[in-house]
Amino acid sequence: MAGNAFRNQNGVVFVNHLPLSLPFPQPFALINHSGGGEVLVPYNPPLLTPLGFSVLEAQMDEHRSISLLQFMVNEELVPSPEEEEKRRNVIVKLKQIVLAWIKKVAWQHRLPKQQIAATSGTILTYGSYGLGVHGSDSDIDALCVGPFFATMADDFFVVLRNMLKGRPEVSEIHCVKDAKVPLMRFKFDGISIDLPFAQLKVLSVPENVDVLNPFFLRDIDETSLKSLSGVRANKRILQLVPNVENFQSMLRCVKLWAKRRGVYGNLLGFLGGVHLAILVAFVCQGNPNASLNALIMNFFKTFALWHWPTPVILLDGLPAPGDAMETRSLMPIRLPCSPYEYCHSNITRSTHYKIRTEFLQGYTRTRDLLKPDFDWGSIFEPYPYSKIHSRFLKIYLSASEQDELGDWVGWVKSRFRSLIVKLEEIQGTCDPNPTEYVDMDVTEPNVVFYWGLNPCKRSFTDAVSVKEDFMTNINNGYQGCPGRMELSIVLTSELPKNVLADGTGSGKHTKACWKILDYYNQQRIPIYSQHLPHYFVGYVATNGEPECPSAGG
Repeated sequence: MAGNAFRNQNGVVFVNHLPLSLPFPQPFALINHSGGGEVLVPYNPPLLTPLGFSVLEAQMDEHRSISLLQFMVNEELVPSPEEEEKRRNVIVKLKQIVLAWIKKVAWQHRLPKQQIAATSGTILTYGSYGLGVHGSDSDIDALCVGPFFATMADDFFVVLRNMLKGRPEVSEIHCVKDAKVPLMRFKFDGISIDLPFAQLKVLSVPENVDVLNPFFLRDIDETSLKSLSGVRANKRILQLVPNVENFQSMLRCVKLWAKRRGVYGNLLGFLGGVHLAILVAFVCQGNPNASLNALIMNFFKTFALWHWPTPVILLDGLPAPGDAMETRSLMPIRLPCSPYEYCHSNITRSTHYKIRTEFLQGYTRTRDLLKPDFDWGSIFEPYPYSKIHSRFLKIYLSASEQDELGDWVGWVKSRFRSLIVKLEEIQGTCDPNPTEYVDMDVTEPNVVFYWGLNPCKRSFTDAVSVKEDFMTNINNGYQGCPGRMELSIVLTSELPKNVLADGTGSGKHTKACWKILDYYNQQRIPIYSQHLPHYFVGYVATNGEPECPSAGG
């Protein structure tokens, strides 16, 4: 079989042609791929009947696990080997660029030749790619880690940016300096990259530096510590789960469920990637020998019956810290690495209620192991917004140029929590649909949101006051050319056909981005090295005031 198969990084073996005789049971389950060919997925059927299961239940559990793996393949949740290779090549090239950048910066800082030869930096991945649960359309969260002399303001955002901009593989590069974790955002060979920076107080950063080692955290600044938190959380999660493959398969399924049911997206008050990863890891820790089906069942049961705001904390074998319990969050979830902090959350009363409702519905649909007509598709059905709500808040965002739209939408999304809270004050609850649509009847670049409005005694019909209040919030601190925003109330019968049919599965996605002014027709200031006064580093844009359309529309 070795000559017919190839394995990707997640342990999934893709097979073009198999010998006809496969003496099952064996460590793989044979699954038909929707695009042709066959797929072998790691599967270890229990040698003994699982504790508490009858023989019939054990057989149903095995059947459900295999059918869920088939569902994952049909949904193309695992990237192809070609896509995996492309991402690996991007990371390799980024590491090469960062190493060349560090040598250049060391020379600019006039370090001795021995130190220039010895110094190094690296790239570490985190997020969905770092956990091995990314999809074919996922971006890559990568952290640039540099030595003590590399600065964020000059060396990262000027020197490295100019090096990246000069590469033919790089496009759409933006500097996001005003975020809690400053970063550069760009595309490399068509793959979206988020690249923050962390400075360690060492001369040479090992290629696979152990960011959990306290030695490397000595005396680092707060921004670098925040930038490192994603990498450190990922690494600790993978250390703490009893079976990494089960964790990855389960997390892929849970993320798809959350997206389809409209409860995924931290900026809109729902669960983000790190929240789901910790919740899934918690269930894996409590069920180390469970099948994939049993893990999914226990996931829904655990959090449908969870007594929030009791925090979710992974077991790490260390003494419990004596810090105060998180009381501000409705659903506190603790990061699994010291210094122990709770995940940032935008969850509100409305989104908290919907998340709990979806947990309960998932539990109701999976709890009966012997249900004869069980279908995994029912768990992942898109949320039927148009059947649930009769009225919607339409949020129309536009910009004069496509390049400006992503920055404007990202900024507005970062302020969405205040709009959700305002709607809760006016009419009690709302249901923000994370899916982003495009009005194809309008020529200007645009993104449209439709948020469900639940019926209540104080239902409002005029969005003017809400818009004025929200505009005050989003106009505070935006650097760039503000776009237009329109709020209006629409009935279900007035929704476009693509909204009625789409559910939550296929909308366009735009990540939050705060762009520093970088217009080609704007005056630019040349920057020279402070260590070598005659050495030209690059350009930085001035903070001029270009003509911009009115933000109010």
